[in-house]
Amino acid sequence: MSDFYHNGEIATLHLLKKDNLDQLEKDLRIFVKDKPIALILPSIYDELRGEALPRIIDVLIDVDYIDEIVVTMGRTNNEEFKEAKEFFSKLPQRLNIVWNTGPHLEKLYNLLKKSNIEVGEDGKGRSVWMAMGYILSCGNASVIALHDCDILTYDRGLLARLCYPVVNPILDYEYCKGFYARFSDKLYGRAVRLFVVPLVRSLKILFSNIDFLEFIDSFRYPLSGEFCFNIDLGRNIRIPSDWGLEVGLLGEIYRNCAKKRICQSELTDRYDHKHQPLIEGDITKGIGKMSIDITKSILRTLTGSGVVILPDFDRTLKSAYLRTALDFVAKYAHDAEINELEYDRHEEESMVDTFVKCIIQGVQEFFDFPLDSPFIPNWNRVFTAIPDFGTRLIKAVDEDAKNE
Repeated sequence: MSDFYHNGEIATLHLLKKDNLDQLEKDLRIFVKDKPIALILPSIYDELRGEALPRIIDVLIDVDYIDEIVVTMGRTNNEEFKEAKEFFSKLPQRLNIVWNTGPHLEKLYNLLKKSNIEVGEDGKGRSVWMAMGYILSCGNASVIALHDCDILTYDRGLLARLCYPVVNPILDYEYCKGFYARFSDKLYGRAVRLFVVPLVRSLKILFSNIDFLEFIDSFRYPLSGEFCFNIDLGRNIRIPSDWGLEVGLLGEIYRNCAKKRICQSELTDRYDHKHQPLIEGDITKGIGKMSIDITKSILRTLTGSGVVILPDFDRTLKSAYLRTALDFVAKYAHDAEINELEYDRHEEESMVDTFVKCIIQGVQEFFDFPLDSPFIPNWNRVFTAIPDFGTRLIKAVDEDAKNE
């Protein structure tokens, strides 16, 4: 029996029928006449030679309802950028590549800094933010969609189901976030299963009736990298520059959208992508670093909502999280057993122990720098501070693209 259960405050659009892709795409071709879509692909050079991105490009070649694709390249040198241009050149849509470490964009970063607008270091957050600014500056799109470039199970249905709720004028959502199941012969999605969900549930125990926590807990997969939103929202939301991008962005959606204009869409029945490492004892990289930043992001949003967090909070949260997470481990073990999936309970509990360290470190950093904010200002502020920045940005992207 298909799942059509609606939990929490956010509308959940389920994948109940798998043979209607042709109709969805037919509808999208009509809808985009009034609401053209720009797709952002945040990428790094290594993904060009990976397994996922070449397949994604092969799929996108046949997607004719996307008007514009903006590839935003981070961590890319001169020779790598030339290769990237060649790699993406087969796409038939209107294509632009934002070279985030290119010489002309570097000049714009200096201009922003002189105007007291901090945009952080090179990373996914800044790359996404700059791509949004480029799309806003060009003024061609009404809707922006974004997904990662490491999706091994990518198909046309994923993109159609991501865009449809925002582009369809009857549904008319402002923001759609993707969700899916993460499994193969074992359960994946460790950061969500063992960290984010138990952390949020623990905070709900410690702080009852906090609307933001109910909001986050409504999302089936809060760390998904697939989302779609209308252009007006793109002007007003800030983008986190640290590893807390997805959760931090949900905080911005919470602040800027009415809940009835927000939905989550089931994109596929199974999803797989590149798995980030979690090295026991080392929380400075990979999922560990991301978990620290997520902890800080949630705490900042809570305090911004008026919640008072006391100095000994870390001990209470640690205890609540550990009990909650271990209860989840037992549930996942039973789920794996009935589905005959591989499950290493010792490994899962070891991950929980590592996530405890991430929470303690995140809380400590929060108290050490309570006013620190990783958010890049929204584009309305940039365009107000530097009225011709959009023109400058278009020119800089074009000039960097001429790199020979």
